[in-house]
Amino acid sequence: MLYLLKTIVVNFDYSFYKSISIFLISFFSNTFSAISGGGAGLLQLPGLILFGVPYYQALAAHKLATVALGLGGSLRNYNSLKNDIYVALQILIFGLPGVIFGASIVEFISEQYLYLFLGIISILLALYSFFKSDLGLSSGNIKLNLIHKIRFLIFIFLIGILNGSISSGTGLLITLLLIKTFGMDFLRAISLTFFTVGIFWNLTGAIFLSKIGSVPSNILILLVVGSFTGGYFGAHLSKLNGNTLIKKTFIIVCFCVGISLLIKSIMSFL
Repeated sequence: MLYLLKTIVVNFDYSFYKSISIFLISFFSNTFSAISGGGAGLLQLPGLILFGVPYYQALAAHKLATVALGLGGSLRNYNSLKNDIYVALQILIFGLPGVIFGASIVEFISEQYLYLFLGIISILLALYSFFKSDLGLSSGNIKLNLIHKIRFLIFIFLIGILNGSISSGTGLLITLLLIKTFGMDFLRAISLTFFTVGIFWNLTGAIFLSKIGSVPSNILILLVVGSFTGGYFGAHLSKLNGNTLIKKTFIIVCFCVGISLLIKSIMSFL
């Protein structure tokens, strides 16, 4: 009887500790993601894997949870979206096929090469943003010619493929692409990233990935709550503190995501 009681208490304590840990990881990773425009997978996905969730299930759960991040951030930044609906439609129309394609081939591609590629890109983004002092601090409306429009749509499709097959860093890529292509500031670009990538891209990728393996419902609930509250809180902080805080956080998150992905890639080759 005492042994049974001890077992129940130990299991309860571990389950409670695990639940609190997953919620806090989700909340803080999505708070930083909401400020920087991406990078929630830096903490959230490794955290799930650490707790014994298989990679494909963890990736699907992470993507479903980041839908809540997108909803939380979009609700807080709704007014920033009104004038950019046309750009949002382009991201959805040309990006979603890439997401579907990436999620469809994730079982057949070597993850370490994707990690290596995206890790290098993320570090370069951090360095570029750091040395480009005025990047994303003011908002404009650059008119695109046909060549620039085609190039933008090709990049959207390619980033969609990465989004469907890997979790970390694609939101950061979209954020910087919007800033460079249309002359947006960080707050405006991140609002679009939340709405398109956070909600629609990640939901589509999660649906396809969930066919590979079921997502644990108890973990998913914790992630959704943590992602939504973290997304709303992060978006609130970014509105209060403006583009300077967002840019600093973007640089830090980009660099950390890049280092994390490079380490994953190197470890997978060993």
